[in-house]
Parts: sequence; C-alpha cells; structure tokens
Amino acid sequence: MISIIGSGRVGSSIAFLCVSNALDDVLLINRNKDKAIGESLDIANAIPSTSKFSIRGTDDYSKLVDSTVVVIAASVESYTTDRTENITSQVIMIKEIAEKIKHYCPSAIVLLISNPLDVLTYFFQKETGFSRYKVIGVASSLDASRFRYFISEKFSVQQSSITDAMVLGEHGDSMVPVFSNCFVDGIPLLSMLDDNQKNSITNDVRNYWKILRSHKSRSHFGIAKNTYDVIDSITNAKELSISASLVLEGEYGESDVAMGVPVKINQNGVIEIQKIELDEFEQNSLKISAQTIRNNIQSI
Repeated sequence: MISIIGSGRVGSSIAFLCVSNALDDVLLINRNKDKAIGESLDIANAIPSTSKFSIRGTDDYSKLVDSTVVVIAASVESYTTDRTENITSQVIMIKEIAEKIKHYCPSAIVLLISNPLDVLTYFFQKETGFSRYKVIGVASSLDASRFRYFISEKFSVQQSSITDAMVLGEHGDSMVPVFSNCFVDGIPLLSMLDDNQKNSITNDVRNYWKILRSHKSRSHFGIAKNTYDVIDSITNAKELSISASLVLEGEYGESDVAMGVPVKINQNGVIEIQKIELDEFEQNSLKISAQTIRNNIQSI
C-alpha cells in the first residue's frame, strides 16, 4: 500500500498518478478527514477498469499499517518568500508524523517532499532512527527537470537531447546545477556557455518556483511526477538513477547533513550513493550549500 500524508494539490496529484497507473492501493491521510475522503472519491473515478487496487481517505494514522511506501506531502502553512520561512513549525510537524510512522509502519520506505526538504529529511531520519537509505527527500530531481527545461529553452532543443542535467545540494537558494557533466546532443554543455550565461541559468533554476508563482498559486504537477517515478521504482522493483536528498556520512565530504546527491533507487530504497566528478567551482558551491542546510538545522 502507498500512503500519502497530506491531500492538498501535491498529495492528491501523486495519488492520482498512482491510482490511474494502477501501482498499488492508495491511502490518503489528512488532518481534515472530509478533505481526504473527498479527494479519494474524486480520484477513485480514475481507477482503470482492469485495476485491482483502490483508494480511500482518512484522518486515522493507524491505517498506515502495511504501508510499503509513505509519502509526506503535508505542510502547516504555505511559504511565500523562502522555503525555510516556516521551518520551526514544519520541523514540529515532521517530528509528530515521524512518531506515527515509526509506530505503525516502521519498515516502510519514506519519501519526503515537504519543505524545507533537506532539513525535514534530516530531522525525520534522526527522529525515527530509520536507515538513511529508506528516508529519501524528493526534490533535486525536480530541480534537474527545471535545469533541463532552461537548457532546452536556451538552445531551442528538445529536452530529450539533453543528458545528465543534474542539480545537487539544497532544494533552495543554494542549489547547485552541475554543468560539467551535462551534454546537449553529445556536446559538453560547458563548451556552449560563458560564465554570464551559466550564472543566468543557475539563477533561473533557483528561482523557478518564484517565476511560476507569478503566474499561478503553487506548483504541483512537476513534483508529483518526480515522486511518482520514485514510487514506481520501489513498487515495481525498477532501478532509477536520480538526485535525491538523504543523510550523508562522509559522501562528497559532508556528514550529519541531508542534501541532494546522485543516488540509485530500487525496491529497497537507496541502494547506491553515486560519486560523480565535479569541477572546482561546483565542489565549492556544494560545500556552501551543505553549510547552508547545516545552519538551518542548527537554528532549530
């Protein structure tokens, strides 16, 4: 069973993808029981006629029992200027949710998408004591999608022609687009850009959510699809290589912090933290990003 905590736009979009693609039974949990039930009733109409799975909504955390995957998409309130602006209340929330998951489904793989993503991933893993390989923050892959989008716009090429567009570090203002490993139609991206163009794309990727919010209230389709891909890899035992946040123990020279790094995921969670070569500027930027997250953790 796939359980999704939080049935707002993001949680409901993830549930819709899981149900319409017949991945598994889906449970929606929300503090507003009517909201969870209403969304489940709506999404139930997307169940394929050949599917053997169902969806239901509740506010009862005891229903988490038997969950193989739990997605945390809940928020106390929305942020408007920075992903860390509600950090204290969000950490309190994540600790409360952590205790419930630890009690009812301690063997589940947990995917976090609530913000501040890296800070919450860190506190959830520390609060539960779960294996760090089963507590995964999903957001860096979304940032990579945005990186790929801006490259395609810059060079007027299809996104399918772009390979290894990766973003590491914080899901926030210090995220690090990795230009040195990216190719466009087999041509190194770095050979196609000057420093001003690199800085422009980096700023665009970091501020994508602000650009989007100038046109609509909040984003949800992108993170829903990226989260669905991870759930699919877990549920159907398929290997997936993406960047995702988890607690580090020396990888990339960082410890006692959670941040986005390249990983390989399958039905067991993270099975490998992949090492890629970064240029000097990217290495320094990643250290700054790690320290930014660490400062936010220490502020609690």
